[in-house]
Amino acid sequence: MAQDFANQTHSPAMPSQTRRKHRPSSLKCAWHTVQQSLGKLFAIKAVYIPILAGILLLLAITTVSSLSVDASVQLTHEEWLQPEENNLLKHANSAQKVIVKAGDSAISSLNTLGFNFSEIMAMQAASKKIHPLSHVQAGHAFIRHDIDAVSHVYYDIDAGQKLHLSRTEATWHAALEKMPVTHRQVYVQATISDSLFVDAAKAGLDDRTTMNLVDVFAWDIDFARDLRKGDSFQILYEEQYNDAGKIIGTTILNAVFTNQGRSYHAIRYQLKNGKEGYYSLDGKSLRKAYLKAPVKYSRISSRFRSARKHPVLGYTRAHKGVDYAARTGTPIHALGDGRIVFAGWKGGYGRLVEIRHTNRNHHTRYGHMSKFGRGIHKGVRVKQGQIIGYVGMSGLATGPHLHFEFRVRGRAMNPLRVKHTPAKPVPKAEIASFKQHADSLQNSLKLAARQSEWG
Repeated sequence: MAQDFANQTHSPAMPSQTRRKHRPSSLKCAWHTVQQSLGKLFAIKAVYIPILAGILLLLAITTVSSLSVDASVQLTHEEWLQPEENNLLKHANSAQKVIVKAGDSAISSLNTLGFNFSEIMAMQAASKKIHPLSHVQAGHAFIRHDIDAVSHVYYDIDAGQKLHLSRTEATWHAALEKMPVTHRQVYVQATISDSLFVDAAKAGLDDRTTMNLVDVFAWDIDFARDLRKGDSFQILYEEQYNDAGKIIGTTILNAVFTNQGRSYHAIRYQLKNGKEGYYSLDGKSLRKAYLKAPVKYSRISSRFRSARKHPVLGYTRAHKGVDYAARTGTPIHALGDGRIVFAGWKGGYGRLVEIRHTNRNHHTRYGHMSKFGRGIHKGVRVKQGQIIGYVGMSGLATGPHLHFEFRVRGRAMNPLRVKHTPAKPVPKAEIASFKQHADSLQNSLKLAARQSEWG
């Protein structure tokens, strides 16, 4: 039917004069051409063809109209901005950054940033009394900003402060500026099924915070021999972020460690004199005269015995200490405060450090070291927890381990049975304030635990 309608519209019997007299315009020709095409392509009722043709023609007219716009005129990006923003673009800072590498100096780093020798000398003189540029460390960065004719140089000293050098005309000035720090509280709980570090990592705790957790409970739990499957911990800690969003440190606020069915609590509290420490819920200090072990995380390979077959010599003799098996290079910590009375090679002990502790009746020995800690030699005073050496297998040893002895008035005692006296508790004048602080942290821990269960 569509084909018949087209034939009737353009009948060849129409006289030529009539065709010339009523010659349609170019627009009408386009209209009839569209109708013919639709009639051939689609087998639909003839009544719909004019409607469809009209829609297509309207689209064509719209397209032609749009092409009539002068496309040669282009709007620049600056014309989209307000005048104030254009002004800021003109005065934008140019920034350069250099990270200090091993073997680099402040002079080489600043020279890379475009400063000549005389300028660097002036910068050194300006910063000498605030933070000498000779103290720069590998991994830290110098950043240069130029605003108009003024140069600014920043050096990140640590997570909390940075050195700011600025030049006014021909004079350099130096100042210390505090770094903005953002704090966030985080709650983590885990049950030991594999190992402390593996299970803590699965729960989302980083190794640094896990080591801090070990440090907090190091006076009550020997993590080398006391841990069992099924032990668990809850920890509420604070993360500190710098202005770049990077974690710069963590601080444990409240922690509970359940070991072999017994729960140990640690509340972080700052005394009125400014000293901070960890205390039990009743205000007793977790710090003891001695750590439970000199190696933070290892295993006991040999215990204190009156008779033991020596693995190298082959005959039986007393083993007057405890052996902690650990990888070569594992840090060894002083069990308590004291003074080093020996640091050197001592026969089968290999590299040995001996410490006489503050009560003068107690001595501790640390043998088979791979090397000594920095600055460790006879006569040096050391603090509890300070690194005095590293695990090795010097002397008579079949594998890397620490041989540790505890002596009272020259007599060797079993280190695993020595009782440790606690440090001073929270003063009575502050106990009410401490308990209020502890209750608040306990409530925060319980609330975080409930929210963790809700998901």
